[in-house]
Amino acid sequence: MINFTIHQNSATTQWVTFVHGAGGSSSIWFKQVREFQKHFNVLLLDLRGHGSSKNPLKNAIQKKYTFKTIAEDIHQVLAHLQIEKSHFIGISLGSIVIRQLAEMYPDRVQTMILGGAILKMNFRSQILMKLGNTFKYVLPYLILYRFFAFVIMPKKNHKQSRLLFINEAKKLYQKEFIKWFKLTAEINPVLKWFRQVELNIPTLYVMGEEDYMFLPSVKQVVAKHVKTAQLFIIQNCGHVVNVEQAAIFNKTVIAYLKERD
Repeated sequence: MINFTIHQNSATTQWVTFVHGAGGSSSIWFKQVREFQKHFNVLLLDLRGHGSSKNPLKNAIQKKYTFKTIAEDIHQVLAHLQIEKSHFIGISLGSIVIRQLAEMYPDRVQTMILGGAILKMNFRSQILMKLGNTFKYVLPYLILYRFFAFVIMPKKNHKQSRLLFINEAKKLYQKEFIKWFKLTAEINPVLKWFRQVELNIPTLYVMGEEDYMFLPSVKQVVAKHVKTAQLFIIQNCGHVVNVEQAAIFNKTVIAYLKERD
């Protein structure tokens, strides 16, 4: 079972589960825990191979990761803790994992908060994937990761987010990075399906105004998924909205969730 941490609030039965992105860990939510714990029970997860989640032997020899297997890891934790339903908050690739979990176990997902959401790979991100696939066995993964971080988060005000994710990525192993990077082989059909199908789950997209790689596609999807989806854009902010503009992120998300208690 993947590593998890609980912060309980005896005054409520509501749960919020945080899901980080590739190369991160549950520590990226350090600006959220205190505020969210005032209102909810908080569950923090380290996805397989990240943070304190050390893969068991059967996963260590597994040749391929899929979004379904990663989502199943989360479901196992929910079942273990007997959490019937939770709000889910994800960032970057964590948004894809949450959407996959909602496909598989919709009754477990009360709402989805998708920060820096990835719904379509534009031309630049497609080029990044091709470069990564070309050099993933040749270059040390940290060189690739630093390059990706600078392309996705290029501005001065994105520096804290860049450094945070690069420092977290240092805890990965080369083989683990390659397994996660191979997920890009299935990402296009998965994202196409997510764009087409609107689940009956309230969804708030929280995007940075400067998230030029992913914001345009989110705008298009929200315009189509009018029954369930809302979009909140944070000004002067890049991809990692929960770090760059934590106060605005916390206030907006908590207000959205409290309306749906």
